[in-house]
Amino acid sequence: MGGSLGTTNLLLGIMAVVSVLEALLMIGIGVAGWMVYKQVTTLIDGLEQRQLAPLMVRVNAILDDVKGVTATVKEETNRVDSAIKATMDRVDDTADRVRSNVRTQTSRLVGIIRGVRTTIEELLHSRPQPPASATGRV
Repeated sequence: MGGSLGTTNLLLGIMAVVSVLEALLMIGIGVAGWMVYKQVTTLIDGLEQRQLAPLMVRVNAILDDVKGVTATVKEETNRVDSAIKATMDRVDDTADRVRSNVRTQTSRLVGIIRGVRTTIEELLHSRPQPPASATGRV
């Protein structure tokens, strides 16, 4: 049994050393991963400061310009809309006045023409009235 325990102890020792080496390797991988993470974070921060910050300033300036242009277009659109509405109101008012004046003038003219026509018809178709004594009226 003595030889057998020596082999077992030797195998246990080898396994212990391998476990310690695995633990050291895992710690090394963790430290290396942490160092890579810090470098990548620093790189991203640098890119953000050098590239993205100026880009965002330009984008915000463009958005401010677009906002100003939009406000100006909206104001001008409202002004043009008001002018068109006022013009349409004036045109409607003028059309109503013209219509009223035409009706007034034509109704006078139609009245005069009807009167003249009626007078002419009465003159042309007038029959002599029999004398009052012939009809038996006193």
